[in-house]
Amino acid sequence: MQEGVKAFQNRIGDMGERGPEMGLRRALFGGVPDAGPGVIRVAGSPEVTVRFKRSSRARRLSLRISRLDGQVTLTLPTHVPRREAEAFVHEKADWIRGHLADLPGELRPMPGDLIPFEGQMCEVVAVARRGVAQVGGRIEVPSSGVEATPARLGAFLKVAARERLVAASERHAAAIGREIGKVTLRDTRSRWGSCTHEGNLMYSWRLVMAPPDVLDYVAAHEVSHMVHMDHSDAFWRQCADLFPDHKAQRRWLRQKGGALHRYRFRD
Repeated sequence: MQEGVKAFQNRIGDMGERGPEMGLRRALFGGVPDAGPGVIRVAGSPEVTVRFKRSSRARRLSLRISRLDGQVTLTLPTHVPRREAEAFVHEKADWIRGHLADLPGELRPMPGDLIPFEGQMCEVVAVARRGVAQVGGRIEVPSSGVEATPARLGAFLKVAARERLVAASERHAAAIGREIGKVTLRDTRSRWGSCTHEGNLMYSWRLVMAPPDVLDYVAAHEVSHMVHMDHSDAFWRQCADLFPDHKAQRRWLRQKGGALHRYRFRD
C-alpha cells in the first residue's frame, strides 16, 4: 500500500528549495556530478548527516526529514554537482537541527507509560498476573520481570494485530468471492501493507495501534489488489465498494501513522 510512503514517512515538507538556474550555478560550482547516493555531513552540535540522491525527475534541490527516524534526505537533479549540494545543506543546517529537535523521541514503554491500542491511549499497568491483557482502558503486564515489559507488549500487539487483520482480510475477500493466501506481519516503514498475485498479504502489525476503522481500511485496500494489481480508477472503485468514503482513514495514516513508530519494543 503505497499510501505507506507518505504515511510511514510523514515527511516534513519542502523547506527551502532551489530552482533550476543551472547555467549560473554550474558556472559558480563547476564539477561533474558524482553517481549514486551518498552522504553529506555538517560539523556542529549536533552533527547533521544528510543522505542525498539524484533523480532525473527532480527540478530543484529539496530536503525532507522523516518523522519516523529523523533521517534527512536531499533530492537533487542529476546534473547538479556535489559541491552545490554540500553548500545547500550547510546553508540549511540550522533549519535541519531545529526540526530534528522538534521530533518526538523514541519510547520503550514501561509500567506507567501510555501506548496506543486500537486508537486509544492505554496506560501500561504492572499487576500480579501471567501474560499481557487489555483490561478496560489499560494494558496489564506481569509485575515480575518488569524489564521484559517492552518485549511482552510487542508480542501482545502482534497477536492482536494478526487476529484483527486476518478477520478483516477474510471478510473483505469473501465479499468479492476470493480467498486470501498467507498473511504475514512485519514492522515495515515503507508501506502499511501489500498483496501478491497469489493473494498473499503483508501488513504492518503496528496497525493494531491505529483506530479499528483505519486497520479495516488497509485490509480492504490490500484485498482490492486481489482484483486490480495497480492503483487505477478501477482499483479505487473496487476499494470504495469494500470500504466506502475512506478519505478520513487515509488522512489519519498520512498525518498520524508515523507516530506509531516512536514506540520501541525491542533493543
